[in-house]
Amino acid sequence: MPNKYFKPHKPYDRNPHKYEIGVFVGLKKGYEDNLFIKKLFTLPEVEYAAYYLYHLAYFLNKEPNGEQDFFSFVWQIVLRRIKFIETKDPFNSSHALDIEILDKLLSFQKYLRSIDQWNTQKTLPEIIADQQDEIRKQQVEIATLKEDLKAARKLETQEYINIADGYLLSFLDICLQAQEAMLPDDGKELVFSQTQIVWCKMIAKYFREGNNEISLETIRRYFPADKNNPGSKYAKIPSELRLFQLKPARKRS
Repeated sequence: MPNKYFKPHKPYDRNPHKYEIGVFVGLKKGYEDNLFIKKLFTLPEVEYAAYYLYHLAYFLNKEPNGEQDFFSFVWQIVLRRIKFIETKDPFNSSHALDIEILDKLLSFQKYLRSIDQWNTQKTLPEIIADQQDEIRKQQVEIATLKEDLKAARKLETQEYINIADGYLLSFLDICLQAQEAMLPDDGKELVFSQTQIVWCKMIAKYFREGNNEISLETIRRYFPADKNNPGSKYAKIPSELRLFQLKPARKRS
């Protein structure tokens, strides 16, 4: 059977791609399985995926719907070689090398199992057990998500705080002043947030202006991420809408 699964390097090519298989004079018919395994032995484990996908891409270019066919062919090559080594006489002179080769093959087989979409070589009980295990994992995830949703809903409300129509910017000015307010005792900020977007989201979610929703994008113009370099989209509160002034109260005696 002519090779169709693996990309061979051209005969007498002195600079082939590192994943191409073959010998200097070309790829001898019927030896592609041996040469695929031989090339595998030269590669570190981190390159197994790249090696496999390189030849898969070559095969799919000819057989666009042949991914399962390619996987099965490679799986059988590896499986036959593993069985061959496992049945060899353990007292033969090449036993140490056989063990090294077997470790390589088992490592590559482990990679193949990780990408197996077709339950290759698995028995029906194994498939059912895997499915039940996946169902249990999903049930745990669903239960966790339900608890998270329940906790989040405790803070939800159908009501909102209404700002007088036309005075949204006056309220934003109060929020901006609050960010600059310092405690009289230790000079620390009265309120602090890592980002400005949290202010924008809070106002858009829990406030209305004249009973109308407030656009998040509109608010963001007044809360620049970098106050020292606000950018061209930044807008200032007009002076005629800056109606209130936050300042420390006089200390009571």
